[in-house]
Amino acid sequence: MVIGGDAAGMSAATNARRGRPDLEIVVFERGEDTSYAACGIPYVIGGEVDDLDALVVRTPQAFRDQHRIDVRTGHEVVGIDLDARRVEVRDRSRGRTVLLGFDQLLIATGGRPLRPDLPGIDAPWVGGVQTLGDARRLLDRLGPEVREAVVVGGGYIGLEMAEAFVRRGLRTTVVDRNPLLLGGVDAPVAERIGAALRRFGVAVRTATEVVGFDDGVVHTTGGDLRADVAVLGLGVAPNSGLAAEAGIELGARDAIRVDRRQRATADGVWAAGDCAESRHAVTGEAIHVALGTVANRTGRVAGINLGGGYATSPPVLGTAITRVCEVEVARTGLSGDEAAAAGIEVVVGEVESTSRAGYHPGAVPVLVRLLAERGRGRVVGAQIVGADRVGKRIDVMATAIAAGLTAYEVADLDLGYAPAVSTTWDPWQLAARAAAREL
Repeated sequence: MVIGGDAAGMSAATNARRGRPDLEIVVFERGEDTSYAACGIPYVIGGEVDDLDALVVRTPQAFRDQHRIDVRTGHEVVGIDLDARRVEVRDRSRGRTVLLGFDQLLIATGGRPLRPDLPGIDAPWVGGVQTLGDARRLLDRLGPEVREAVVVGGGYIGLEMAEAFVRRGLRTTVVDRNPLLLGGVDAPVAERIGAALRRFGVAVRTATEVVGFDDGVVHTTGGDLRADVAVLGLGVAPNSGLAAEAGIELGARDAIRVDRRQRATADGVWAAGDCAESRHAVTGEAIHVALGTVANRTGRVAGINLGGGYATSPPVLGTAITRVCEVEVARTGLSGDEAAAAGIEVVVGEVESTSRAGYHPGAVPVLVRLLAERGRGRVVGAQIVGADRVGKRIDVMATAIAAGLTAYEVADLDLGYAPAVSTTWDPWQLAARAAAREL
């Protein structure tokens, strides 16, 4: 039995089916959609992707027909009885509750969007964009009379939504309580993102807190903002309440505690995705990471194990990337603040380079930061920001950190070069040299 029909839940269900053709697999999903790319919602809102149907990877009926998985949408699990080995399920369309037994249970309840208890936050013009249902409601609201938007929160989704609103012709303001946007990157990188937003026409108010919503007005500590629509992009917390109520142990940031095979602390119970904890590849500590890549990987591991195989989840680096207006920004491993919190003293190699040979048409500035542990020299974090599709270069550093490379070794990597795509010395190599000089 699987609770939750998005990335982790359906990845687990399909992998379990591959391993055990004889299994009876039932998936309960409280919404109406399964296996969709929620990260693509801003691009539908902004008109870059035609419609929400394009984000659906596989429909509930496709899972039923192709994988013999009993997917029940509109069904919310409201209780887990571990002693009786059964769940309490509410059929939302019929308004009735039933009890169903299980042998093995996978909890893939995802993340819970953060919604502070503020006056007016439940108004119909205020909402999030976590699900396709959220996106449908937002699209229905975005008529020609909607001219001003406020995005609360300067994380990945918030900034992508700000860009989407500007592309629709809305006057848009981003409000973030922190002094810099995009937590998880260091100040020099965050400052470039703020500058890119302003060039694109987004008003940015940092170190400003939203205190309420009232009749088309967003009240903040920096004054009132007019808004026909407001989107909350404050991040997510593990949606682990159902597990906690059943007596299942929680871990980092109240995510469900799991071992390397995604087993929870209760017999026959597994957890994967945004509701479960992971382990950091650099620090070795339990952490909570809400990323689609991690959800799919952990769901796959849980499914292989449920299907009779053996698999373990590798530690994570929190590698993330997005495009903000004309620039891409990416990070992996630890930021400066995260390294300090972990008690790791670092040196930083920061280099301004170009996306391709400086003389080649289209070359643009690229800023890279490489963090290496003082003394040992191992690379523990990296960040990059710039245009000309430079963001995916973060994968080089994610691989280097996973392999335990030092700054000296990164400086000597045999990387590709051609004037139209790179510089003779890759920016990462230059940053590694700069860090090595400080070790």
